[in-house]
Amino acid sequence: MQSPSAPAKSAQSLSGLLPFLRPYRVRIALACLFLLTAATAMLLFPLALRGMIDLGLSAAPGDRVLALREHFLLLFGVAVALGLSSAARFYQVSWLGERVTADLRNAVYAHVLEQSPEFFESTQTGEVLSRLTTDTTVVQTVIGSSFSLGLRNLVMGVGALVMLVVTHPYVMVQVLGVVLLVVLPAMWFGRRVRRLSRASQDRVADSSAIAAEVLNAIPVVQSYAAETREAQRFSGATENAFRTGIRRTKARAALVAFVIIANAALMLWGLYEGTQAVLRGELTAGQLGQAVLYVGIFAGAIAILGEVYGDLLRAAGATERLMELLASRSPVASPAVPVAAPRLGAGSRVEFDGIRFFYPSRPATPALDRFDLDVRPGETVALVGPSGAGKSTVFQLLLRFYDPQEGRIVVDGTPIRDLGLQDLRDRIALVPQEAVIFSASARENIRYGRPGASDAEVEAAARGAFAHDFIAALPEGYDTFLGERGVRLSGGQRQRIAIARAMLKNPPLLLLDEATSALDAESERMVQAALESAMQGRTTLVIAHRLATVQKAHRIIVLDHGKIVEAGTHEALLAAQGVYARLAALQFMT
Repeated sequence: MQSPSAPAKSAQSLSGLLPFLRPYRVRIALACLFLLTAATAMLLFPLALRGMIDLGLSAAPGDRVLALREHFLLLFGVAVALGLSSAARFYQVSWLGERVTADLRNAVYAHVLEQSPEFFESTQTGEVLSRLTTDTTVVQTVIGSSFSLGLRNLVMGVGALVMLVVTHPYVMVQVLGVVLLVVLPAMWFGRRVRRLSRASQDRVADSSAIAAEVLNAIPVVQSYAAETREAQRFSGATENAFRTGIRRTKARAALVAFVIIANAALMLWGLYEGTQAVLRGELTAGQLGQAVLYVGIFAGAIAILGEVYGDLLRAAGATERLMELLASRSPVASPAVPVAAPRLGAGSRVEFDGIRFFYPSRPATPALDRFDLDVRPGETVALVGPSGAGKSTVFQLLLRFYDPQEGRIVVDGTPIRDLGLQDLRDRIALVPQEAVIFSASARENIRYGRPGASDAEVEAAARGAFAHDFIAALPEGYDTFLGERGVRLSGGQRQRIAIARAMLKNPPLLLLDEATSALDAESERMVQAALESAMQGRTTLVIAHRLATVQKAHRIIVLDHGKIVEAGTHEALLAAQGVYARLAALQFMT
């Protein structure tokens, strides 16, 4: 059931657009000026028509043609003013709609990019995309059309009422009474339209979320022959959106029908009252024409305002959803006054001191429990252990995707909470298990690590990652488009481009997250050689399930249930006959 505060809530939702409108105050002022000019011209039209009827037709036969010509020219002048003002208003408000929507879309997207992974644990990517597209389009329609149209008709309606007050006070009082009978039910319908509009937009977002999820996993879907199941799941979501949309449309249709019928009754009533007054000799024919036109202008304004009211309520729902995104705050943020930490020559020093961390979605189970680790500059440290031991959590905390509940992490002598996020992440390059390839050329994918790098530096990074030969063999070399998610490359090739990207960034700290686990033996040898090249002169943390890839590490840290259970070199851990030795036996025996 709609709460009593719904109208206030609608206004509050739309007020969220004010910061996006303020920079364009001059454009808004011009639009308002043209709007007032157009409304004034429209309100002058009945006066000009009255003059033509009463004065032009009543002139002496010899002067009648000249008088009519003058009045027709006056009417045409009013029409020209109306047309030019309306065109200028349309341009200004359309420009505002396009500009404000672009600014709003950019602001929401930039804000979402700054959110920590915790945000995406509870928000689907498809829902965010729906808000960026569908909801902003609704807002664009309102700013670029409906709001201006509503304001114009509000001015015209008020102006028509004022003219009725001046010419026919008794008629105006009756008109106001009829207006109340129209407006109050329309407001009740409008509340229902707004509630259903929000629900409809939510259902559309649900179907968008399903589509985004499935399309990003299409090889898995097809490998399990799940196309029909997924199509049915999407069809179910779109059917829910359809049913909700139909309920909204029914409520909107009822509102439209009521407003049109009520306004037709208002028009006919005004015409009937006017003709009776003419027959009684209380009005001239010109005054009747003027009164009918003003009643018609007023009735038309009320009808359009009813339509605009529905659009505004729908926009209120869309604005609410967009403002929810903009109001979300990442629990991880740069400090107000970040510290500038020094950079060491041979990699960074990293210290984990008493780290205790729980994921927000698993508050009862620690992902890391009393975790202590000191990594010296230039050292290579491998993290191994069973799945769920906490290895990837170490990387996520070091990158400040999350903050630990207890303990602190120090990089180059400065706690990372005191560093700006940009400064911290500029020191780190990550090579993930699944290499991310953007829909761009090979050159731009590598340059993503350092956008200002020259072509020569890009090629040097590719050579260091053993990627130059296969890139040069592509149809257009470094300028070859790699397709969405790098579908034109093999797994090993994608991984070497990711390594070249990290090398081009040239950070003091390198994170390798199971960078060879999904590769065949030949690709693994090439990628391993590229990794060894990338690790030179850098502090490196390596996560690996394949223990053969970490035997050369200076130290191996064995994790289990978020705790360090063993630490040492490959040989020392094998001799200790502990967890690492058992893992090694299982792998090397197979």
